[in-house]
Amino acid sequence: MRSKKFVFGVVVLLLLLFSQVPFIYRRYKLRRLSHSIQQLNSQRTTLERNGFTEHRGVIHVHSFLGGHSEGTFSEIIAAAQTNQLQFVIMTEHTEKDFDTAAMTLNGMHGGVLFINGNEVSAENGDRTLVLPGDVSVIAYPEEFKNWDTAGVDGVEVYNVYTNSKRINKVVAFFDALWSKRSYPELMFAHYLERPGESLKKWDQALTRSRLTAVGGNDAHANIGVSLRDSSGNTLLGVELDPYAVSFRLVRLHVLVEQGKAFDAASVMEAVRAGHCYIGFDFLGEATGFSFEAENAGERKIQGDEISLSEGTKLRVQTPVPGRIVVVKDGAVRSDESGIVLKEFPVTEKGVYLLVIYLFGQHPWIISNPIYVR
Repeated sequence: MRSKKFVFGVVVLLLLLFSQVPFIYRRYKLRRLSHSIQQLNSQRTTLERNGFTEHRGVIHVHSFLGGHSEGTFSEIIAAAQTNQLQFVIMTEHTEKDFDTAAMTLNGMHGGVLFINGNEVSAENGDRTLVLPGDVSVIAYPEEFKNWDTAGVDGVEVYNVYTNSKRINKVVAFFDALWSKRSYPELMFAHYLERPGESLKKWDQALTRSRLTAVGGNDAHANIGVSLRDSSGNTLLGVELDPYAVSFRLVRLHVLVEQGKAFDAASVMEAVRAGHCYIGFDFLGEATGFSFEAENAGERKIQGDEISLSEGTKLRVQTPVPGRIVVVKDGAVRSDESGIVLKEFPVTEKGVYLLVIYLFGQHPWIISNPIYVR
């Protein structure tokens, strides 16, 4: 009898060990990816930008205000400082009895510029990020219905929280046991997917109007697996998305004209104009990326219009070599790897944008368009 129990125990132990093989292998792959990222970024070139100053931040952040999160202001400020962000755009859920935008972080805190806004739901369920300066950004475009809404300035083509809802919690728990301590952002990023459907909807919308693309963190610090008692106290849990990790996954890089003050007005002006790009900085710091258009008499950056004339060309420059995909009116026009600096002649009018990759099929950078008219 004792022998049978011993054999049963050994079998259970072997099965348990065998079940961990995928998570051990995933940790091995994350270690290799981390090494590759470090190696590639050791080749980073510092790039100068003429006429604009680049500022790195995040958009679509929630605190304890408006529910859905227990995140404190202190945690958000500390996470922004840890990530060396210059700005954070807060988008609190609305409440019937009080103004959450007025109550959230606003102004300079801990050396970081905070900009206060709301996430607002329409009667049909459409949600927008309503920001200072009357800037309005479509949130969750895969669910958005009324694309003819007037006064919309941008679209959130990527949303971390939307991706995270697909996570299998059992898988995430064991992944966290093996990898979270050493590779927290890479482990979380493993669950993120290329925003193919959102990019497609944005491409289609660009045929009708100008829309700035942003990448939303939708940070709540509430994604994970936990065991709680009847009083709501956490007995055992794994948090996958603390603000410090979320702020490393995707960032909004804005280009503010030199000579202008760095404040909420100049950041919102840059976002409205499309003078910004999305950087998935967990793959490597994107700061310094440049996408411009030039002809005999004009020089423009992403978000701008330029006239088609003889000699019109696009110019892209990145701090490390990458695979650069040029998209015109929603269709791929060029796809080349190992590029740091490249010029592309333009012979047709259209809407041109870039998607840049470093590893695999997840983008590193998504530019905003240059409109050749």
